[in-house]
Order: sequence, then C-alpha cells, then structure tokens
Amino acid sequence: MNSFTELGLSAPLLKAIAAEGYEKPTPIQARAIPELMKGRDLLGIAQTGTGKTAAFALPILERLSHSTERVAKNACKVLVLSPTRELASQIGESFKTYGRNLKVTRAVVFGGVSIGKQIDILRGGVDVVVATPGRLVDLIERRALTLSHVEVLVLDEVDQMLDLGFIHAIRKITAMLPKVRQNLFFSATMPKEISNLAAGLLTNPVRVEVAPVATTVERVNQSVIHVDQANKLKLLVEILKDNNMTRTLVFSRTKHGADKITKGLFAAGYTATAIHGNKSQVNREKALAGFKAGKILALVATDIAARGIDVDGVSHVINFDLPHVPESYVHRIGRTARAGAEGVAIAFCAGDERSLLKDIERTIRQSIPVVQHALGKATLAAAETEARRPNGRPSQPQGQKRQWNPMAKGSKPSGERPRNAGTGRPNGGSGAPKRNGNAAASGKPSWMQEISGAKSDRRPVRMGD
Repeated sequence: MNSFTELGLSAPLLKAIAAEGYEKPTPIQARAIPELMKGRDLLGIAQTGTGKTAAFALPILERLSHSTERVAKNACKVLVLSPTRELASQIGESFKTYGRNLKVTRAVVFGGVSIGKQIDILRGGVDVVVATPGRLVDLIERRALTLSHVEVLVLDEVDQMLDLGFIHAIRKITAMLPKVRQNLFFSATMPKEISNLAAGLLTNPVRVEVAPVATTVERVNQSVIHVDQANKLKLLVEILKDNNMTRTLVFSRTKHGADKITKGLFAAGYTATAIHGNKSQVNREKALAGFKAGKILALVATDIAARGIDVDGVSHVINFDLPHVPESYVHRIGRTARAGAEGVAIAFCAGDERSLLKDIERTIRQSIPVVQHALGKATLAAAETEARRPNGRPSQPQGQKRQWNPMAKGSKPSGERPRNAGTGRPNGGSGAPKRNGNAAASGKPSWMQEISGAKSDRRPVRMGD
C-alpha cells in the first residue's frame, strides 16, 4: 500500500497525518487499519518502532468521528491500557495529534500525580481513556469511572504489563467490560501466558505479525564491550567523550544503579539525570523534557523507560547492565534509530553477564560484534573464548575485517547539542577522544577494534510509534 488515502480514512485524519509528514503507512498500519475499520478483533505482534500506535489510534478515531451518541458521565467509549506512565502519555499525545481536526475528548490517567484532577476530568465522560492498570483500578473503586460503556479495548505492550505484575489487574478490569466490544491486543513477544490471555479476550481475531518476534531494529549498529563491573563507570565516562554521542540513553538494571551512574557522570562533568519508578512524576517529566530539549547529554533509566520514551534523535543507547529478560534488550535499543534514522547501541558485559549476552543473541538471532577498549582488556581473553563455538573454532574466520563503524551516525539529531561549559562535556573542550593516525582517517575512535561478531542486514524503518 503506497499511501494513507488507500486505507479509507476520512479527510480530517488524512489532513492530520499529512501535517506530521507521513506519506506511506508502515506494514502494521497497512494490514491492521482496514481490518480494524471493519470492527474485527486484532492480535498484533510487533516490536517497538513499527508504528503500531497509529495502527490502532487512526481507526479508533475514525470510528469515533462517525459516532453520534454522547458519552455517558463517568464513562468512556475507548479504553487503552499501557504498562508505564511514559507510554501512556505518548499514546495520549498520539490521539491528540491525529485527532486534532476531530471533536474527540480524551484523558490520560496514571499514578504519581493527583487523582483528584483525574476524577474531575472523567466526571463529564470522555471518548478515550488511556490508563495504567493500577490507577485505573483506583478510579473504578472510587466510582469515578465505569467501564460499562466501553466499545473498544486496547491492550498495548502486554508482555511488559505481565512483566510488571499487572496480570491480576488486567483480569479484574476486563471482567468489568461489556461482553460485546472490539479488542486490540499488542505484544512484542508471545509466550504461552500471553497467548492464553489473548485467547480468552479475542474473538476470531486477525493476526498481524510484521517482524519476527524480538528482532532488533535493523538500522541500529550494535556492539558489546567486555569489561569488569568495577570499570563500567570509567568506561562510560570515556566513551561519552565522543562528539557523535549527542543524545545518549543509558540503561541500568536497578533504580539504585541508575542514581549511582548519574552521580558518577555528574562528578565527571557531564549533564545527566535519572528516570525510574522512585522518581516523582514531576521529576520524571522534567528529566524527559530536558533530554528532549537537548539540555541533558545522558538520560539514565531503568526498563520502565524502555518502551515509554519516544524522543527524536537519540544517537546512542548504552546497556550499562544487561537485562535479565532478553526481550528487554530489543526494547532498549529500539529507543534509537527511530523513524528512519540510524542509531548506535553499545552493551557493557561483565564476567557474570556472559550468560545474559548469550540469551540476548539467541533471542535476536544474531551475534553482537565485540569491540575492544583499554578498560576492558582484563576480560578480553575470556570474551574471545566465549566467542568460540563448542568445537573450538571461532564463530567467524580470524583476522576477517569489515568496514563497519559502530560509532558512526548517518544523521545527527535535531535540536541544540547538550552543553556544559560550552559543550555538555567536562572542561569545556571538544570532548573528542584522542585518535591514532589510522583511526583518525577512518573517523573511528582509537579504542574501538572489532574482534568478533556479525552484522545484520539493515532496512529502512518508517513511521515509528
């Protein structure tokens, strides 16, 4: 399908889409929108960055635009469940953007902010409610919202909702809904528990799978550096000196770890802030706004942000800690290379994380290229051993060179470069690492030398979430 006009959307929606600069629907949009406009249930299996938010928001808005029945008080016609506050806000913004030419009311409700204001918004009834499960249950128990008028239910990022322990809340919520409704179910992975949940909610659904489960974004240059745990912060400080790292997202496994990394970067002279579940909503929004505006060089986050941050121009994603759930790696690195841009993902792997690295490589069905840094030499020999197959042969011919630069960027992000004493980096200098003659000629930092791994094919990624 070559254009949105072929999807049967009305003029107000097409005008809003054109204003955003979108011309051609992504595969999930092309396949899902016509079926959803027929009223069918949908099971969507898609990784982050595939455009699934528009895939369900556009047909829902089209449906609401033709509705003449006024929404009841303390009720809604459409309910969208999201695992995190950030993703809920992002979905709410999408409905606002695409529905700018329609008289559709909406509310975004989540914890961490005043429930009183949310109760006031819901009192008169709204067309669309985007909610996190916990706050939604609170509002229902306070009789601020009834689900008896819901016509469309959307469960987004179901696998993460289950990871965060929302399964009981989801079952409680769905039990309150009318039996006759349209159901939309989206997940990046489909383990047995999620398949069972989908089977109980969906009626004769159309299945849309636009990419193999848990594949990574093709335009992301991935690499891994084997480094002792004690040297990780030093390594991060060193590689942030590269001027290509204009907007960097750093992932920590724990909240305490995120705060510790942030303090270390701040002490080294970098502009950095942390975002995680212990931060107030005001602080989280302030941190995200600073990152979007380019005032903060490094945003340090836990996995709560992996699917909820949609920031243009994230140049690099650093996996400071490897995740225990391999699919989380996919969502982390999906924060870069958005909407057709290119991006870089670098993973730090300590000795006790090598099994996690193997799990990730099995999940994404590819080897992540290993690069060398002076701070990682202590684990380099072990890394080379890990790179060998059980029969003792290396995973690729030794000495094989490839023209690949994991630090290179095809285009720089828009917006002002983060600054600290003029640069956003310590001492007010250029921040560029020292290079030897060959490295300077290639534009590749001198510390980086690929020693193993393979690169996947890259194909353009169009309109993102």
